[in-house]
Amino acid sequence: MTDDALDPDVRGPDTIRTRKRGIWLLKNPATNKGLAFTPEERDRFGLHGLLPPTTQSIEQQVELEIEHIRAKSDDLEKYIGLAALLHRNEVLFYHVLVENLQELMPIVYTPTVGEACQRYSHIVRDMRGIWLTPDDVGRIPDRLRNYPYQDIRLIVVTDNERILGLGDQGAGGMGIPVGKLALYVAGAGIHPSKVLPVSLDVGTNNPALLDDPLYIGHRERRLDGEAYDAFVESFVKGVGAVFPRAVVQWEDFHKRNAFRILDKYRRRLPSFNDDIQGTAAVAVAGILAALRITKQPIDEQRVVFMGAGEACTGIAQLLASAMREAGASPETIRASRLVFDSRGLLREGAEIDDPHKRAFAAPRDVLAHYGLDALEAPTPEDVIRRVKPTVLIGATAAPGTFRRTMIEEMARHVERPIVMPLSNPTSKAECSAQEAIAWSAGRALVAAGSPFADVVHDGTRHVIGQANNVFVFPGVGMGIVLSEIREVDEAVFLVAAHALAGCVSEARLGQGALLPDASELRAVSARVAAAVVRHASERRIGRRFADDEVERCVAAASWYPDYVPIVAA
Repeated sequence: MTDDALDPDVRGPDTIRTRKRGIWLLKNPATNKGLAFTPEERDRFGLHGLLPPTTQSIEQQVELEIEHIRAKSDDLEKYIGLAALLHRNEVLFYHVLVENLQELMPIVYTPTVGEACQRYSHIVRDMRGIWLTPDDVGRIPDRLRNYPYQDIRLIVVTDNERILGLGDQGAGGMGIPVGKLALYVAGAGIHPSKVLPVSLDVGTNNPALLDDPLYIGHRERRLDGEAYDAFVESFVKGVGAVFPRAVVQWEDFHKRNAFRILDKYRRRLPSFNDDIQGTAAVAVAGILAALRITKQPIDEQRVVFMGAGEACTGIAQLLASAMREAGASPETIRASRLVFDSRGLLREGAEIDDPHKRAFAAPRDVLAHYGLDALEAPTPEDVIRRVKPTVLIGATAAPGTFRRTMIEEMARHVERPIVMPLSNPTSKAECSAQEAIAWSAGRALVAAGSPFADVVHDGTRHVIGQANNVFVFPGVGMGIVLSEIREVDEAVFLVAAHALAGCVSEARLGQGALLPDASELRAVSARVAAAVVRHASERRIGRRFADDEVERCVAAASWYPDYVPIVAA
């Protein structure tokens, strides 16, 4: 990493000025070009003799790196290889990723990142980002100032407690912010010097980690209560003092903390929770795209949710906003969403411990309307039989949650049922895409949280779109950064959902895919970012842009990974 002043633009510097020479340029991932250093640069910076005589183009380097990755024996080894490349040559890593997104996104992020988080202490070679522990309370600004880049515009921060569907991974959770920020850079073009992964390492309650002599994290039981809140408060104050222009993405916090942290800080600094709001936007986008196939209006949908955590309640809330926008009455919205948690159907009169779930309890009149009021403990099949839902959504991290009887019952009443098993990694999915297609006699429209191969049923190929938050958060983050929105409200994510749904081509819809292909990520992110910027400008909640300038400004802000000239400071 260069220690020099950085260009303040989100896109990053067009020239790197440095006082470093020789081996120090090669050891710095922000300045290393490997064999792409020109003869003139080798003369100027004392690199002759430190490199073989050959000069390669970045395209040749990409070809070699892809050859290296494809030669690896399994996906985790590929992950380790890509991480090594990132720590060796930042520009080349991102060039490889951008040019091979469809192939490499499942390696850099889900599902492979899940295994990487579980084994982090044993596979990590180099550290990235900022690691904070309770011992740093009161000194967090100093810790943040140790980072070599000081014009940070986007932070992804986790306390590591609810990593994907895997639970408490302690310090290993840092794999998630690192992976997500790689996709911010590759997808939206935010320069690597403008992003920062942060681990709030408050300890772990995972006994396997605490018993591991090689565990790299804070070797204590997880902090909670007032001490935990004081630690998060100290972090927020530190960000405000050191990185006042930064947007914060809260990532993989347990639901007992996620909702209240978001509510507490969303007005103090621009921030959002991707597990709640990003997941909601991508799921609602998938539904909106599916409705282009079924030709039905959003306000006539009935949805059964399996799971009542951050993902499902966030989706239910944003779906209500979409229905309201379409003119649905409050009564229609109340009757449109029925939610199960691990104890059964959320319903009025039942004991519901978690505050965030109470708003989604089915009222007595809705239960009576569907003939569910007389059932003491309605099963999902009971609810599906009576409600005749058009959409089934799961985010439980419990494989097998979507039973054959549920989808068969759904398909009896709906011509094209929309089925979304959203849990990841793949091993945690509520059902496989193949099961959803087979159990619905080939009629289901499926979007899954993990990548699934195409499904051939009765001679028809079904393309399974991945309901991956990567189609939302890079564009939303870029849009917030460019528009300088100070409070990120739900409307931003509804705008993003509409923009994403509009990115699904007619050709993909014809194949049953409800989301774009991963190879389209940069174009999708640009469209989402433009929608957010235009929304902020029109509603005067951010910087003003002329309508015909929005797309040009987004494009101008997007960094494409290529080498820039290095000059002596």
